[in-house]
Amino acid sequence: MTSFFIVTPSSMSLEREPEPSSPLTAPLTQTEATPLHAPAIVNFVASAEPAAAEGPPSPIRQYLNTCSNGGLADKTFAAVMLVCALSIFAIVLFILSILIARSRLSLSQFGFGFFTRSAWDPVSGDFGALPFIFGTLATSLLALAMAVPLALGVAIFLSELCPARLRAPISFLTELLAAIPSVVYGLWAVFVLVPIMRDQLGPLLVTYLGWTGLFGGYNFGVGLLTASIILAIMILPIISSITRDIMQAIPVSQREAVLALGATRWEMIRTGVLRNARIGIVGAVILGLGRALGETMAVTMVIGNHPDISKSLFSPANTLASVIAGEFSEATSSMYLSALIEIGLALFLVTIVVNAIARALVWAVTRGAPARVH
Repeated sequence: MTSFFIVTPSSMSLEREPEPSSPLTAPLTQTEATPLHAPAIVNFVASAEPAAAEGPPSPIRQYLNTCSNGGLADKTFAAVMLVCALSIFAIVLFILSILIARSRLSLSQFGFGFFTRSAWDPVSGDFGALPFIFGTLATSLLALAMAVPLALGVAIFLSELCPARLRAPISFLTELLAAIPSVVYGLWAVFVLVPIMRDQLGPLLVTYLGWTGLFGGYNFGVGLLTASIILAIMILPIISSITRDIMQAIPVSQREAVLALGATRWEMIRTGVLRNARIGIVGAVILGLGRALGETMAVTMVIGNHPDISKSLFSPANTLASVIAGEFSEATSSMYLSALIEIGLALFLVTIVVNAIARALVWAVTRGAPARVH
């Protein structure tokens, strides 16, 4: 038999509800209802539950009791992480201080006008870094202009359009390009790209784009354009691989939502994928630009190594990295060596300035707001 209790707000007591009548027991009358007060029931329940016997603590509890509260470990971990973070600043400051100290002779002789002078005459001791800064920026920007559209196309095809059986081989070949040493690229450019530029591609550019003035002068096969092409090939796998990973990280529900609104495949990729991945794409481009600015061996083998500023893309030139690699072993005088070290300082400063501009472009694109679908 089950019993039901009725709580009356006025008396705050519990009255037993009469049970349904049965052949064996007679129903209770109103006078036979026994009021049971709540405190009595609580005390009854409390007295009915036996107190749990306190035994010996478990092994886990004993281990936790013997251990400390973790405050010392947390402080030690935070201190180690702070040292790791500060070491980045220390390394940068150390490199900068060494470059400034070793180029002090050139700085005292030419001052900061060294970065705006075009002369480079080791015999007379007259030096300037402007031709090398021009060659570095020109080759890097031309390489980006050629590599970024192709890298975006490869990334979009692999993440959105590629059949499943072809995705793994193409991805492997793309990542393999990033693992090839730069000297191998340089050898390939010397024996393959330079003859093509001199005999086939160069005359074609002169015929159809000679009116621009960018393809004038003699075409020896080596020069700014050849170095830019080899740089574009080298940074292509970096940009495409990072962009592909970023696009694959976008949720599938984002694509399905855009398609559900009636968008085509291209509209889905443009609004649902590229718009949300634009921050990561800009970051991939920045990494590719950093690789292009600092590339040395492959560029040295095909750029022509001539300190000159010319409008023609066929003309030989030089970069900050290639002049250091090509002439450091030939620096016999202290002024010559100091000028080359100051070239390294110029490369360091150019890298910082270009990355700062790229960060500003990221902020201008995003305005600090998360990606949205319009």
